[in-house]
Amino acid sequence: MLDMVYRQVRVLGNHEFQGPIDIGVLNGKIVAMGEVADHGEREVDGTGHLLLPPFVESHIHLDTVLTAGEPDWNESGTLFEGIGIWQKRKGTLTYEDVMARAEKVLRMQISTGVLHVRSMVDISDPNLTALRALLALRERVKPYLTLQVIAFPQDGIRACPDNEQRLELALELGADGISAVPHLEATRSEGEASLEICFRIAEKYGCFVHVFCDEMDDPHSTFLENVAHLAIRSDLGSRVTAAHVNATAYYSEAYFQKVLGIVARSGIHIVCCPLINSAMQGRFDSSPKGRGIARIKEMWLAGINVSIAHDDIRTPFYPLGTGNMLQAAHMAAHLAHMTGREEIAELVRMITIRAAQTLQLSEYGIAVGLPASFIMLRADNEIDLVRGQPLCRHVVSRGQLLTEALPAQTFWFTDY
Repeated sequence: MLDMVYRQVRVLGNHEFQGPIDIGVLNGKIVAMGEVADHGEREVDGTGHLLLPPFVESHIHLDTVLTAGEPDWNESGTLFEGIGIWQKRKGTLTYEDVMARAEKVLRMQISTGVLHVRSMVDISDPNLTALRALLALRERVKPYLTLQVIAFPQDGIRACPDNEQRLELALELGADGISAVPHLEATRSEGEASLEICFRIAEKYGCFVHVFCDEMDDPHSTFLENVAHLAIRSDLGSRVTAAHVNATAYYSEAYFQKVLGIVARSGIHIVCCPLINSAMQGRFDSSPKGRGIARIKEMWLAGINVSIAHDDIRTPFYPLGTGNMLQAAHMAAHLAHMTGREEIAELVRMITIRAAQTLQLSEYGIAVGLPASFIMLRADNEIDLVRGQPLCRHVVSRGQLLTEALPAQTFWFTDY
């Protein structure tokens, strides 16, 4: 007898099996796909539901979540006011505080189908309080969720020289990767120097690089080309990610095409954060205001691996957010003008298989022999997923059913 059998499900994007199939699970693995004759200790009728690999959150700040309004609200909505408020709030951080808030958000994310998360954590604190909490949380959730921790120098590397040493210490403590924030350094040359330091350390430790890059409404913020060049020069390639890159929306077309070619050759990943950046960017523009989003459509068409992330959930930088990756994809569909059928299908890939590539996940997908980690939603296709943003009926991690959502019902009391 199998542990679990999902009957009559439709696997999103599966071309090997036509029509509804069964999926058999044993010892945390998918052991059968097709018509499964064996019974399971638990059987689920999946008629009318899509089954797909879990959503992947490729960029979030778990150390800042659920702090909106503490100690102040970001009334201007700007990045700079958000940084100022966070500077005050992080002075009150405790291990227990970070752990409780981060774990609460992870539970929110799991319920919406997220089983793989890459979190940034500010290491500007001399005690590395938030980092230590998230590293401990990573081990706690390991049986059912993959959590990658990236050491992020919010105060800069050159602007805050102690952060160079803290980046190395973070890796020695077990961080999965490091970051830089070149556009917030004092000058262009200081930003370039910060990237050199970041890549030198990454080469030494063989870790991920996840750069906060050009999150500015400024055509002169051009660090993306530096990141791509350093990825080529260092041979780190696909271990490198550039997040945000909002300034690409402001580049001249000739310059953007040049950068597009360099990024495509480098093999780096791009992460776009449409929710927060559409709310935060363009604040200084006169009308018409900038769209506040990287040129993800053009990057995708150029063969670059692009993923979509939530970024912030109820923080000094963004007071909204539910953790639902379909909400981020829905926003991207509007801002990136990606409303064609194949474009919407691509948006779903940007929160699943493409984001999995960004995290370099080795066992991801729906196939015999892979871990039985998948989600089931009531939808017919990718368009249904993005426009309806349905709840996950079931979230399964390595054969373990984590959550089940009962379908909502609306009762009518009139014939109208």
